[in-house]
Order: sequence, then structure tokens, then C-alpha cells
Amino acid sequence: MNKYRSHLIKDIDESFIGSEIIVSGWVENIRDHGGVLFLDLRDETGTLQTVSNDDEMFKGIAKESVVKLEGVLRKRDEDTYNERIITGKLELLVKNFTMLNESVHDLPFEIMSSKSTKDDIRLKYRYLDMRNDAVKDNIKLRSDVLHFIRNEMYDMGFTEVQTPILTASSPEGARDFVVPSRLFKGKFYALPQAPQIYKELLMVGGLGKYFQIAPCFRDEDARADRTLEFYQLDLEMSFVEEEEVLSIGEKIFYDTFTKFSSKSVSSIPFRRIPYMEAMETYGTDKPDLRNPLIIQDATEILKDTSFGPFKKSTIKVIVAHDIGGNSNSWFNEIVDYASSIGMPGIGYVTLMSDGSLKGPIDKFLSDDERRDLIAEFDMKDNSVMFFIANKRKKTAQKFAGLIRTYLGNKMDLIDPNRLELCIINDFPMFEYDEENKKFEFCHNPFSLPHGGINDYETKNPEEILAYQYDFVCNGNEMASGAIRNHDLDSLAKGFEIVGYTREQVEERFKSIFTAFKYGCPPHGGMAPGIDRILMLIKDEPNLREVQAFPTSASGADLLMGSPSILEDIQLKELGIVIKEEENE
Repeated sequence: MNKYRSHLIKDIDESFIGSEIIVSGWVENIRDHGGVLFLDLRDETGTLQTVSNDDEMFKGIAKESVVKLEGVLRKRDEDTYNERIITGKLELLVKNFTMLNESVHDLPFEIMSSKSTKDDIRLKYRYLDMRNDAVKDNIKLRSDVLHFIRNEMYDMGFTEVQTPILTASSPEGARDFVVPSRLFKGKFYALPQAPQIYKELLMVGGLGKYFQIAPCFRDEDARADRTLEFYQLDLEMSFVEEEEVLSIGEKIFYDTFTKFSSKSVSSIPFRRIPYMEAMETYGTDKPDLRNPLIIQDATEILKDTSFGPFKKSTIKVIVAHDIGGNSNSWFNEIVDYASSIGMPGIGYVTLMSDGSLKGPIDKFLSDDERRDLIAEFDMKDNSVMFFIANKRKKTAQKFAGLIRTYLGNKMDLIDPNRLELCIINDFPMFEYDEENKKFEFCHNPFSLPHGGINDYETKNPEEILAYQYDFVCNGNEMASGAIRNHDLDSLAKGFEIVGYTREQVEERFKSIFTAFKYGCPPHGGMAPGIDRILMLIKDEPNLREVQAFPTSASGADLLMGSPSILEDIQLKELGIVIKEEENE
């Protein structure tokens, strides 16, 4: 028999009444009821009330100490049942007590309420935070989800492969984390932003169907849904077309969400929305389809407007019904929000019961414009039309998308019990950077244009669409993928458009340009985000809540003390000299 415990708390039930058992765990609480001492013992599976009639047995014990208790299990008095725990009808009458490891008395926070503690304190003492059931359950759920997904992938004939963590730097859209080499002084490894090149090389190698739960590293500012290190289900397949990859993604998301979430999940097939339609209708390429509000275009109707801010602008409108009677302060909050996101203001009008419009910009509308706005956008009594205008179409779309989301939340239109999935596809291959006056890749530079190399030779860059797709759920990007461009001439041509010569591309991506010369199959794949899947299942607002040892919002590891300063001998071995920042 194990000398530390004979049973886990979760396995103890009424069949053990009258039996002697051994349990070990952490002291959650101690209560003195006039000579009868109660100690709540917690292990990794549950909590058990224990009791002692010996005043000295539990004396001076600090909460969170690790103890072993031996005794006889008995049933509690009915009026003391605790329905909140699985052993709520039972208690252990303690005969022997052993201190295995004593805790200090001053804890940095209360374990069972740790989620209300400041994040920096929680992360500094993450091992204590994990003792909170809510935190621990997230970690256990992660294990269950990964187990399930791996089995799904094996069942679909995929082979799991681990690709290197130390690799070469490549321009994939974010900053690399770099690792200096001791043996090759002055040269650096990079941590992978994603296994993009490796998985394509696996297809060249004839593997056919690959997957891994891949760690990805990006030196970016952290936010609620992004941390420096995250994990994705990376997968790639040979001899496939876009629809085949999408069907695999649908199965993964649908099966995972329906198994682990109690919310309703979109049925398969998920709705396909071309990128251009998503931007026009929702103002974003990751729309929350639970929100019934849509964005419409009033540019043509108001092309002859006398209102200065609307002149020569793209004008978007959002119609919200049954809110015209709300208070001025309610609408002022919307105006304040618009200002907070950089809009110069937001106009709106209400349709009154007599068919007239009322609002701050009504006086700038002609009778024809009023009539056309009401008819074209199906306004009803008490409907309010919001106007979002900007000289740049993309900016008007973006602001309209943010206002749509804000209104959806403010009006309580978002059903929290739905997981609404869609697929955004047909992304533009390029987008024009107004600031730098050059084209950039819109999505993945290794994607296949719809017309192959012929598109590069016959179309303007902004007209070229690619076989690129994102899975989106409730306003979150859940996965990105593409059918890859396996033609070297076409790949080089795409990079030329964003400013690289063929020679530069071949040097930067030498492995791919060499490998593809030896027979590369058509291939494609995608990468669902594991952390974001868990966030949605658990309704967690922050990615850090579903990771075991996350960094802080600033990117610091408060538990281990990183990033840290290297000793001089380490710097010397690496050939690195730290320069002091000069005062300006």
C-alpha cells in the first residue's frame, strides 16, 4: 500500500463508511467548534472534511500545509451535508496526523479566491494559483482537449511530427525571438513563429498528412488574446484543394466544441464569407455572427450631400431598431465611444412615427436623401440609423465594424450561449501600405493566387485573390490557412511585388527554393489556435487563463524572473557586448 494515501478524494464514497483510509493533501481550512476541530483537506481531485476531538492535533497548522491523515470514514449528520463538494455527505474521523511539509502562515492571497487577485501576484506565485479549482480545471481541460484532438488527427490518418524549435529567422509578419549561437559567433537562431516552411518540406518529403501541437513564438506586444508563446494545431496535406482542408477544419472545430462546450455550435458546413463581403457587411475579417446588426453602404445615396464631413467620403450606415426612445445620455455614450476609437464623431437619425427623421444631422439631408435612406435601409418606427464616414474606404469599414460590435453589446444582442463559426476566404493576396507607399502581403506569402502565376502577369496586385482562409468564431480568429503556392516562378513573382528580388527570396528561403526543384506536390493546410479554442470553451477573457505558466501582460515571466541579465562569462562566450543606451 502507498504509505502516503490509500485513496484519492474523488474515489471516496459511501461504500467506504466504517473503513480505515489514508488521505493526503493540502490544508484548505481549519475550524474550531468548541473542542471539535474540523480540517478541510484538498487533494488534486476534491475536498474532504475531516474531524478530530483532540484539541492539540491540528493546533498551529498553517493553511496550505501538506499533511497525511489516517482515520475512519463516517457519514455526516444530515443537517451538515455540503452539496458543493463531491464528499459532502462524508467526513473522516482522524486517528493519526502526519505533517509532510509545513506552509508559511502568511499566504500572498487566498487560494480559493485567487482569480480576483491582481494578475502579477497570481503569476509570481502561479503554483499557488493552480491550487484554485477554477485554475486547475483549465489546465486539466487543456490536457483533455489535446488528447481528443490528437486522437481525431490519428483517426483521420495524419502523422504527428515534431519540427525544430531552433530555426532560421524569416519574414513572416511578426518579430522573431532570436537566440545567439556560441559556436557560430555573430549568427543567430530564431524561435519559430510557426512551422510554416518545415510543414511544406514535409509535403515535399512525401509525408502526405502531417500534424503537430506546435509551439509558436512571436515578439509582439501581449494582449488579451495573444501572448509571446502560444500553441496551434498545425496540419498540412498533399494533393488537396481548398474545400478538402476546410472540411477537416470544420470537423475539428465542430467535434471539439460539441464535446467540451455546453453552448450551441454552428452546424456543418460553416458559412463561407468572402473577405470583401465580410469587410463590407461586418467591417472586419473576423465577424461575430451572433450580432444581427449589419453594415450597409450609403455612399451613392449621399454622393451629393451638403454635409461637409460626408463629402468625398465612403459612408457606412448601421440601422438599429427599437432604440429611438432611449435617453440622450445613452446616445452620448455612443458618441464618446466613437471619439475614443479615433472617429471625429458619429451622426445618427431616428425615424419618428410620422415618417420624419430626427437627429443631429437631419438638417443636412435633402428630402430625396431622407426618402431614399428610409426605403433603402428598411427603417421602421423608432429605428435609429448611425452614419460612419471617412475619406478612406478601409478606415470607414474598420470604424463601422467597431461601432457594430459596440452597439451589439450595448443593446444586449449577443447570445452568450452560442458558438457561431464561419470561414472567411478569398483574401486579397496584397494590400497597399499608404504610409510606406508599397504593397504588402495581406495574409500568407506562400499562398496560391486563384489564377497562379497568370494572375501576376495579367492583373493589378490589388485585384489578385488567394486561396487563403480563416476560421472565425464569435469575433475571434480561430485558425488561418491556405493552399500553398508550389510553383517557384510564381512564388518569386509574388515576393517581387512587395519589394524582394528573386535572388533575395531564394537566399532568404533557400530550403524551400531548393526543395521545390525536386518535385513538390500541390498542398495546403491550416493551424487552429489551441489557446483560443480553450478560451471560448471556458468563457475566459484572457489567453493567460488557459496556459499553465503564462507571462504577464508586459511579457515578463514573474515566476522564473525572465527576461534576465546574463553573466559576463556567458556574454563573452556568445560574443555579445551590451551597449549602454546613450542619453539623448
